[in-house]
Amino acid sequence: MASHDDNDHLPEETQGYKLSQPKQSLAEYQNMDANDESLQRYKKSLGLGGGQDLSDPNDPRVCIIQSLTMESPGQPPVTIDLSQPGSENTLKDKPFKIKEGAKFTMVASFRVQHEILSGLQYVQTVKRKGIRVSKDSEMLGSYAPNTDKQPIYTKRFQEEDAPSGMLARGHYNAVSTFIDDDKKQHLQFEWSFDIAKDW
Repeated sequence: MASHDDNDHLPEETQGYKLSQPKQSLAEYQNMDANDESLQRYKKSLGLGGGQDLSDPNDPRVCIIQSLTMESPGQPPVTIDLSQPGSENTLKDKPFKIKEGAKFTMVASFRVQHEILSGLQYVQTVKRKGIRVSKDSEMLGSYAPNTDKQPIYTKRFQEEDAPSGMLARGHYNAVSTFIDDDKKQHLQFEWSFDIAKDW
């Protein structure tokens, strides 16, 4: 993979924000004060407290990105399959087409295992002819390891509009990064797309 400016693929810092408590193990979260109603709601929002853990003891990854899908009204979804290690290595050479001015939504599917994943974010940097034209980030949230009750997580991003006009048409390169509050990169990959007059 080509080298990139490290800050280009990190989420923007929120002034004055810091984690309120040190990271804790899954067992520590599950054994926290059972009489605290707000803590019980927090644990439930993370998905703790039910189902069989699906973590693979032979796979050390905490967050496994399964796919990234672009959905646009009236068009079949375009899915980038990321489920196999190394599957992201050829994406840069297989651009997909987006109609100028089209509305689209990105959807990420992923699994979490072994520990609580805190503050997962998606950061996307787009360049055209080597010049950065956009940098967007989307907070995905915090998640407990997947269980048989919740085998996969899916997060739908905000709807976007593709650029339009003669100057916007052309080839774009993007770098997508999934990163958490601890600045641990779970996946980074390059891909490309073309803005065209029609699908």
